[in-house]
Amino acid sequence: MKNKRLLFIVFIVAVLLLIPLIAVQFSKEVVWTASDFVIAAVLLLGTGLAIEFVLRKVKTTRNRILLSGIILAALFLIWAELAVGVFGTPFAGS
Repeated sequence: MKNKRLLFIVFIVAVLLLIPLIAVQFSKEVVWTASDFVIAAVLLLGTGLAIEFVLRKVKTTRNRILLSGIILAALFLIWAELAVGVFGTPFAGS
């Protein structure tokens, strides 16, 4: 069962990365480089593996949900910062 979940995580990451890969082929608005794909893969796979670790080690459902939510929030914050610089310096241009 546990190995199936790991394979499922890898499969989901691959499917998610196919979306921008296909978009790059057909759209000039989507401009991803190889490093963008590597960073996205590391973030997504790291998040999936961290949640898998929580599911294996944490016993209570409440704590599983709480820790998984924190992990997902961290993913979204990092992704937003890398995408558009949400937390960048407000006076960097002056």
